[in-house]
Amino acid sequence: MTTMEHRAAHQAFRRRWKKTDDGLCRHSMSFHLHNTLRKEFFASYLYLLEQIPLVQLFAVTCEYIKGEKQFYARAQNFYKDVEASEEGMMGGFIEISEIDLEGSRQFLKKFVGGPGKAGTKCALDCGCGIGRVAKNVLLPVFETLEMADMIEDFLIHAHECYLGSDADRIESYYCYNLQDLTPPPKKYDVIWMQWVACHLTDNDLMKFLIRCKASLRPNGIIVIKDNMARQGCKLDPIDSSLIRHLDIVKAIILKAGLEILGVEKQQGFPEQIVPVWMIAMK
Repeated sequence: MTTMEHRAAHQAFRRRWKKTDDGLCRHSMSFHLHNTLRKEFFASYLYLLEQIPLVQLFAVTCEYIKGEKQFYARAQNFYKDVEASEEGMMGGFIEISEIDLEGSRQFLKKFVGGPGKAGTKCALDCGCGIGRVAKNVLLPVFETLEMADMIEDFLIHAHECYLGSDADRIESYYCYNLQDLTPPPKKYDVIWMQWVACHLTDNDLMKFLIRCKASLRPNGIIVIKDNMARQGCKLDPIDSSLIRHLDIVKAIILKAGLEILGVEKQQGFPEQIVPVWMIAMK
């Protein structure tokens, strides 16, 4: 989808959105469902409604399982069954792992080291899994690292096995969902988020980015690397991943008060794989 096509589609959705607001009874259940969902998915909402009925979407994204929103509980349950290995982290696409890592290394180089760029003292790897990116992209650059993931077994495997002697340079492991994580203030030169922004609602992603901004040292940056939809957005209810178009992700970033420094598509992946983009911001 070109930028012009995206804007035209978005304006059409805006007109329909206003019509929906005006047409719904403000005391009806439909109105409350509509507004609750729109609050959680302010940028992705109307695209999702093209695929999923309102009531079904509400159940997936706003109802609770044992105190946890279904959208997050399903992701937690999905990753509990994922093997703590590089194959598990790559979802069966282990053959593209090195291409992915090299793309990340080259993108990071553009924003780290040198005058006016991010320093190399400490980084935070969000949604780190067993530490595939930490070991191969971040640890060769930064003096120390902190890692965050919602699956405790991944963090244990990273510390006890996968990272080897580099585990001594990990200052802290945070076993948290990102929607609940508040990183320490003014600590990090780089906060890296790979294949994890897709597991946050629009609203929680925006709020987490705001908290991350407060955690950056001078000239520090945040990097999102994630699957991006070719058009609109798509919700996978099995692993609760929300693949958004690049323009939607940019809108959430700007709403969080961040400045986009660079955007680059990951090259070298097979055509059948969902496009992966990298975004640097401060």
